[in-house]
Amino acid sequence: MLTRRAVTGLRLCRDLRVARRSCRNRYGSFQRRTLSSAAPTPPPAQPASALSPLASITSELDKLCPRFDVSADSIEILQSPSDFYSVLKNKILRAQTRIYLSTLYVGKTEYKLIEAIRVALKTNPDLKVSILTDALRGTREAPNPSCASLLASLVQTFGPDRVEVRMFHTPNLTGIRKRLLPKRINEGWGLQHMKLYAVDDEIIMSGANLSDDYFTNRQDRYHIIKSAEVTDYFHRIHRAVCKLSYRVNSSATEPSGFTLDWPENNTHPEPLKDPKGYIASATKVLAPLLAPRPDAAAVSEKVTDTQIYPLSQMTPLLNPDTSTELPALLNILQKLGQPAFAGCKWTFTAGYFNMTPEVRRLLLQSNPASATVVAASPWANGFYGSKGVSGLLPAAYTYLSRRFLDSVYRSGLDDRISVQEWRKGTVNTPGGWTYHAKGIWVTLPGDQHPSISVVGSSNYTKRSYSLDLEANTLIVTKNEDLKRRLGEEEKWLQEYATPMTPDDYAKAERRVGLHVRVAMWIVSLVGGAL
Repeated sequence: MLTRRAVTGLRLCRDLRVARRSCRNRYGSFQRRTLSSAAPTPPPAQPASALSPLASITSELDKLCPRFDVSADSIEILQSPSDFYSVLKNKILRAQTRIYLSTLYVGKTEYKLIEAIRVALKTNPDLKVSILTDALRGTREAPNPSCASLLASLVQTFGPDRVEVRMFHTPNLTGIRKRLLPKRINEGWGLQHMKLYAVDDEIIMSGANLSDDYFTNRQDRYHIIKSAEVTDYFHRIHRAVCKLSYRVNSSATEPSGFTLDWPENNTHPEPLKDPKGYIASATKVLAPLLAPRPDAAAVSEKVTDTQIYPLSQMTPLLNPDTSTELPALLNILQKLGQPAFAGCKWTFTAGYFNMTPEVRRLLLQSNPASATVVAASPWANGFYGSKGVSGLLPAAYTYLSRRFLDSVYRSGLDDRISVQEWRKGTVNTPGGWTYHAKGIWVTLPGDQHPSISVVGSSNYTKRSYSLDLEANTLIVTKNEDLKRRLGEEEKWLQEYATPMTPDDYAKAERRVGLHVRVAMWIVSLVGGAL
């Protein structure tokens, strides 16, 4: 007999499936669009000896997305949530001209962070601030205190000329679906998920949001890029999405303390009123920003040992989909399976373990000398102990880890590919941390440290590649010091990770019950995480 919890989950899944089918019928298949963008026409074949392994990767990336040649010293890697918070706050306090922050949400009680922005605005009259969050997540608690009401207080104090707050609303959730779906569930139709934290001419690329747990006990990754060119580029992405988003205004009459409107200077159709027109207009704005730079030939003549490739996944806003993250990722993983890359090493990590089938297949076919997959333990999962449907997710992600490990053993790769679970205490208990880091490191044959790393917001899931807005940087370097530092990051993120075996997953607390299968169903429907 089904438990009440399972029955509720099954009913919810049925409703989600019906709604999602309707969404696909109206806007087309997300997966089909993603796959079409992930399989660009291959370039003419070159002799294997013509390019080094690293050069063969950059030559393909140069045709796919923008490239910035930088100094290896311009990249600084932070280790802990407290480092991230301290550095971000100090940079804000010293800001001179601009602050722009793209995030899923700002915690509704992040008064100290908001106070730092207030101090910076008071100290520097030329400073302007732009904050972009997600409308569904940012207004979830309204009319109670929320991200939106907190940020609206900045607009009230300094005015819209100095503080701009925007909230992106997916065009995939409109009409009766939007009216009927609960707030916690409606986020499954797509979010503004980019994490861009820029002050003046420096930007922090991360997967962290701006709330207390991400500043204290939720492990993520944090790369500071000290480059005006790279910061300007992501500012153009940020500005474009802001112009495609609702404006947050302060309100003394609304119980929530804020209003959302579609300002006149937004020249695009409103997503909730004309989603098809909105996507068509967004495509015209965003597609040129994602394309390789027109001056790529001149840029390639610069003598640097480090390149940064911005990777963006803007699938909900592009028709046709010209997103660059998934194509770049698949291109690199395909290369790893070629003879020139035999004996490479790699590490793959994600806070929510639900990699796409293509990524899973290519990792297993990569023929590494050694490789590691790091996933959050159920006791380090951000949904551990949650009420309702989301409380089922840790078991679902664990089950996916088990299935991947089974594939490793079936392929005879268990002596080369290790699946590890990260755990530091137990969530919601004293000293307990959650794990939210995501990324890839690739060490080329014969090297000791990684030459390639991806850092940013993506979770490498179907949801990342079909529903959410994502921003990442792909670092390619020959610089030995930067390679060493990337290797240190790769190592310290495994400090609390334990290798898993099939016997570990066979223990009583890991048994697969009906509630796990329900959670699996939910995960597949919403593309990775609620």
